[in-house]
Amino acid sequence: MATTATEINVAPIAGEVEDSTLYRVPPHNTEIEAALLGAILTNNRAYERVADFLRPEHFYEPVLGRIYEAAAKLVEGGQVASPLTLKHYFEQDPALEGVGGAQYLFDLAASVVTVVNARQYAEDIRDLYLRRQLIGVGEDLVTESYEPNLDIKAADQIESAEQKLYELQATGETERSHMTVLDAAKLALQSAEEAFRRDTHIVGVTTGFRDLDQMLGGLHRSDLVILAGRPSMGKTAL
Repeated sequence: MATTATEINVAPIAGEVEDSTLYRVPPHNTEIEAALLGAILTNNRAYERVADFLRPEHFYEPVLGRIYEAAAKLVEGGQVASPLTLKHYFEQDPALEGVGGAQYLFDLAASVVTVVNARQYAEDIRDLYLRRQLIGVGEDLVTESYEPNLDIKAADQIESAEQKLYELQATGETERSHMTVLDAAKLALQSAEEAFRRDTHIVGVTTGFRDLDQMLGGLHRSDLVILAGRPSMGKTAL
């Protein structure tokens, strides 16, 4: 059962129960997962578009995550990831027997129309993974709150929940921490040129204190600056 409106003609790994009155299925879309794998097996450049943030554990179906992991190892090792090169890895895999065994790899590649949407598929897969993790955090919080434990205070539970949410948020912001070497080099050269043209020769924003500017090179974007000192030492004024 797909949880998004995207329709892709790739069979999921296994059938699913549609009766929502019995239980609620965690948010996922195995059709998108299969479509992304098919795109990667058809054109390995699709992997390059998603490698910076998509991980095997983001897949709902474990076997699809394993296929992604195996393809990633081949591509990163300078080899070609295709149904033929992956076939011997999964020929005896019991998880694929119900859908035709290793032939499922060829079915994935044959069902792909385009690889243009590969990154969007990967973003959807990661978003659904984060939603499942968020549900898990909520369920753990409810369970722990119901359990009577005099050793654990409510404030401690809140702090633990905040830490888990922070870690989950950090997982969803991986794109911010990646930059190509070429882009980083361009930014470095641009900063050096700007510093050379300035009288202060400082790359960042000057603080007004020469010694501090020499140590820090000025204040820069994305810097986290923590000013520490005893009370009445002039922190606010600074």
